[in-house]
Amino acid sequence: MGHDVSAERAGVLLALFAALGFSLKAIFVKLAYAWPISAVTLIALRMLISLPVFAWVGWKSGRSAPALGRRDYLILAALGMLGYYGSTLLDFIGLQYISAGLERLILYTYPTFTVLIAVIVFKKSLSGREVCSILLSYIGIGFAFAHDLNVIGQGSAVWTGGALVLASSFCYALYLTGSAPMIARLGSARFTALCMLVSTLGVLAHFAASQPLTALILPWQVYALGIAMAVFSTVLPVFMLSAAIRRIGASRTVLIGAVGPLGTIFFGWQWLDEALSLHQMIGAALVLAGVLLVSLRGEGQSGVK
Repeated sequence: MGHDVSAERAGVLLALFAALGFSLKAIFVKLAYAWPISAVTLIALRMLISLPVFAWVGWKSGRSAPALGRRDYLILAALGMLGYYGSTLLDFIGLQYISAGLERLILYTYPTFTVLIAVIVFKKSLSGREVCSILLSYIGIGFAFAHDLNVIGQGSAVWTGGALVLASSFCYALYLTGSAPMIARLGSARFTALCMLVSTLGVLAHFAASQPLTALILPWQVYALGIAMAVFSTVLPVFMLSAAIRRIGASRTVLIGAVGPLGTIFFGWQWLDEALSLHQMIGAALVLAGVLLVSLRGEGQSGVK
């Protein structure tokens, strides 16, 4: 029992740190957009810098592991293209139209998608505590979302960017739903590395087909932001996220990850001069309450199985 409690606490911490790391991603992207750079070039820069780490982890974790079958390769290809290629591309393009805070709030509809997929497709059950957590989190996100719409005030841009990020959210939910059984079979390190390698190949193919190599001639500030994004918003949180899913499951991981919008709102205020309001503060408090509720699940209570 003690080992289970310790593993659960570690999973909660890993999910929280992963959420904070991912919350910085939108900040780095918006800062990089101060220079003329396309979304696919920025993603390619992020993935190229991350590639050596994932290649090394994939090689090391696969040396003594069983060989993958054809079905494994197909699933990895699908999940890699969904989670860190398709989802990321839609997200980065959406960030050209909307603020970092609004992007993060829309993106965090993915716990709802994940839970609904689990309930509808896999016939999973929800505990009352998790239902309350979802309600608190999304009422809070609604408050902050209303604030950002009022502040930005550019209807067509907001709806275009919002639709792109919502599509990104759905792709990411599909990735998370499929990742849990694969992580259980392959281990979090091997699964994550292989998915990221697939995503990197997809991103580089897209870049090669749409951009000249001279697009990588960029100011040093953009490379600095790319390194920061690769380390703090890609490599570290990606592995922490997979490890958290292995310990506490996909649904609880994404629910705890709802703390991410708080980080993005704060960093956006500090570094991007994005506005704050009472609506955002109320929303932040409600989201945090929802995160704590699911994180401090009482003993003997069942979550999504």
